[in-house]
Amino acid sequence: MKETTPTTRTTVWVIEDHEDCRRMVARVINRTATMSCEHSFSTCEEAVSALERGPAPSVVLLDVGLPRMNGIQGIREIKTRAPDTYIVMLTVYDDHEKVFNAICAGASGYLLKTADDQAIINAIREVLDGGAPMNPRVARMVLGMFTRLNEPARRDYGLSARETQILELMSRGLIKKEIADRLALSYHTVDNHLRSIYSKLHVHTRGGAVAKALTEKLL
Repeated sequence: MKETTPTTRTTVWVIEDHEDCRRMVARVINRTATMSCEHSFSTCEEAVSALERGPAPSVVLLDVGLPRMNGIQGIREIKTRAPDTYIVMLTVYDDHEKVFNAICAGASGYLLKTADDQAIINAIREVLDGGAPMNPRVARMVLGMFTRLNEPARRDYGLSARETQILELMSRGLIKKEIADRLALSYHTVDNHLRSIYSKLHVHTRGGAVAKALTEKLL
C-alpha cells in the first residue's frame, strides 16, 4: 500500500485520448489536497516513454479504447516498467471480455466514465488502501466471470454426436425402443450405442450413465 505524508501528494497520471475528458479528470485530481496529476497523455505510447525517462506515478487512470496501443496492452507495458503502480480503468466499456482482460492484465480497478468526481477520488483512495474499486454493475460482472471459471471443467469422454443424442434422450426417461423410434434407428443399433456409452463413461447401468451425464454436465 502506498501512503502519503503531509508534505507529499499522491501522483496520478491520466491516459485518455479525449482532451476534454482528460483535462476534466486532471482538474478533479489537482483540486484534491492530497493528490496531484503531474502528467496526462493521449496515448499509452507517450506514457510508456515518460516512464522510461522519470519516476512512475502511484496511480494511473487509463482508458481502454485508445488509438494504436489500446488500454489492455498499455496495462502490460506499464506494469512491466512500474510494477508497483496501481492502474484503474476509466472507460465507457463494460462488456465482459474487456473487464476480464483488463483485470487479468493487472488492472486494480474498473470505473465507468459515468462516475462522478467524488467516485473518481474515492477510487484512487481505495486502490491506495489495497482495495479494488469497481462500480456495482462491473463488480457483479467480475464475480460472475470468476464463479464460472471456478466451475469444474467438463471432462471429454469421447462421446460421438449420436451417443450424446441418445444419452440426452435417456436422461428424459425414454427407453431403448422409444429412442430407436425417435431417431429412426433399429433397436440393435441403439443397443450397440448404449454399450459404447457405458464403456466410455465407465458405468454399467442406464441409471449410472444418466447420473454421470447430469453430475458432470455432459449434456
